[in-house]
Amino acid sequence: MGTGNFTDDFKRDAVTQITERRYPAKDVSERLGVSTHALYAWKRKFAKAMSGDTEKYAEIRRLKVSWRGCRRSATS
Repeated sequence: MGTGNFTDDFKRDAVTQITERRYPAKDVSERLGVSTHALYAWKRKFAKAMSGDTEKYAEIRRLKVSWRGCRRSATS
């Protein structure tokens, strides 16, 4: 595993693979050429930011469902 400076986008994508897509950290680390230690460190770093995004997207989904219900009521 080489050392390198990775962008935050690269790190977030790597974390997404182990948190949302549920790929094993070992497989992701081998595929991306980073250590599993680095992946877990990135996970800790981005966990709060990503959970905020998740909450934001959940609110957007809730509002879309609510809006669809209002639209259906108006067309009935």
